[in-house]
Amino acid sequence: MIFDACEEFRADWIAAGKATTTVDTYCSLLVRFCAEVSDVSLISARMWVSSAPSVSMRRKRAQALRAFGKWSEEIGDNDVPWWPQIRTPVERERPQRTATPDDFTAALTRLSEARDRAILAVLWGGGLRRGEVANLTLRDVNLSDGYLIVRSSKTGKPRVVPIPPMCARLIRRHLRSWTADSLFGLGTSGIRLMLRRHGLLPAHAWRRGWAVEALRGGVSEASVRAAAGWSSGAMVVRYTRALSTSLAIDEFNRVWTVTSR
Repeated sequence: MIFDACEEFRADWIAAGKATTTVDTYCSLLVRFCAEVSDVSLISARMWVSSAPSVSMRRKRAQALRAFGKWSEEIGDNDVPWWPQIRTPVERERPQRTATPDDFTAALTRLSEARDRAILAVLWGGGLRRGEVANLTLRDVNLSDGYLIVRSSKTGKPRVVPIPPMCARLIRRHLRSWTADSLFGLGTSGIRLMLRRHGLLPAHAWRRGWAVEALRGGVSEASVRAAAGWSSGAMVVRYTRALSTSLAIDEFNRVWTVTSR
């Protein structure tokens, strides 16, 4: 029953605007579950979840079963009524480096090529994922109005990403001697190697930093979500949890400054 319903589950998930990569992972795990257990029951589900070799994988398995179970209940099939009893293992979060304005300033001094400086500016000024940067073409750039178009993202939906004047300026300098259709001519591995070669932070550290600085500067959470391509506020919380106290202090100080005038 789970195997037969996977395609419908996937279609409804994507129609709801949720991440395609997430549901593809879930469906892959659900198919595996059906192949590895003799009966679809609470006991077998718990044993299957606990048999995964890592906390991360146990968490994914539990999430897949719970997501499918919740969806099945919502459409009236209720194929796995025991889904609320599947516990999701807690994965201890590892400290993740978040880029700062000082990191960006220092990084620019290490880069001499206009293309590399423009790539860094897009990572820091637009918060794009590494794959999204690699897929940019000349038609995706609007420097006069200050935005980029991400046509293919993790969620499967295109989006518009505003960029600051600094980012537009560095892209413009890069384009003075650039004729290829691809904006940067590098794939995801090439971008990763470029950052590593110059001793710079990885792409996601710049994306986290972009989110933090946007919120710190007064951009609403809704706008950050739209520009980042996040379907919910969960990722905003995840990206900014380590700096939540600092962000709260900045926001209250900004409010108090306005109200005290």
